[in-house]
Amino acid sequence: MQPRSLSIPRNRTTFSFSSVFSAFIYPALGLGLLSAMILLGAFLSGVQLHWYYLPLGLGVAGFAVFLCNLGIGPMHRVWQHRAGEITGFGRVIVAFNLALAMQGKVTDWVNYHSQHHRFADKPGDPHNPFESKRWAWVGWIIWRDPNDMKRPMPLWIKENAAARFLDNKYHSISLLVHVLLPALAYLVTWMLGGSLILVGIIHASVIIGRAVQFHATTLGINVLGHLPTPRWADHLMALLTGGEAYHDHHHDEPASALHLPRKGLFNRIFDYNGTTLLVFEKLGWAKNLKIAPQFA
Repeated sequence: MQPRSLSIPRNRTTFSFSSVFSAFIYPALGLGLLSAMILLGAFLSGVQLHWYYLPLGLGVAGFAVFLCNLGIGPMHRVWQHRAGEITGFGRVIVAFNLALAMQGKVTDWVNYHSQHHRFADKPGDPHNPFESKRWAWVGWIIWRDPNDMKRPMPLWIKENAAARFLDNKYHSISLLVHVLLPALAYLVTWMLGGSLILVGIIHASVIIGRAVQFHATTLGINVLGHLPTPRWADHLMALLTGGEAYHDHHHDEPASALHLPRKGLFNRIFDYNGTTLLVFEKLGWAKNLKIAPQFA
């Protein structure tokens, strides 16, 4: 089998503008918005920048990373690998955060990830870092084989009402999350006489946080997760991906809802996607969670 980085031609028919927008254009717009707010605050009379805008923006960006992972983690572990079930309001949270993370349709995500597990680090793997690290990072999402989108849905996803709804309404939900809700925030702030500069900084921080999480996933998991890396790098990537970057564990026990042992504060912080599933279980939003014996 020919490596995917060589078999997929780079032309107009395989180019994915939506992926380029998600990976590069939208983050650039966020940086541009942040720069514009800072310049307006610095040079526009009557507008004041406060010192606490910096820690607030960093906190919002970090929270955006957390929320994006609260979509990807449950989808990956539960919807993809069937490590349990997500029910009730938990489905709403996962759907909203997946749209925030701009992960595309669930069925496409599942199909690509299924190929990854079937051909991991071999020809046929959609993002094999041993072929090309740059391809495994972003090349595979920029250049798409049209046939990849035509694969039939796995039965367990086809029967998942939440995933089916998210796929059917993906663009509408994305419009709500990324356009209508920010527009409403600006409108309400303007009507109440609040600081539009502050809202702009918060909005930009959300966009930048989402971009950090996006590239931490594609680079930290698809590339670094399959290569020898220092332990500190594993923990850093885990913080940015909710524990998904502990990738050796995942490939050994793909159907586990936890990627680190259940006990231990350190484990529950760095594997916070798994912690979220445990919280969901306590709230009745998840059930029948499967946990690998060494993590129980």
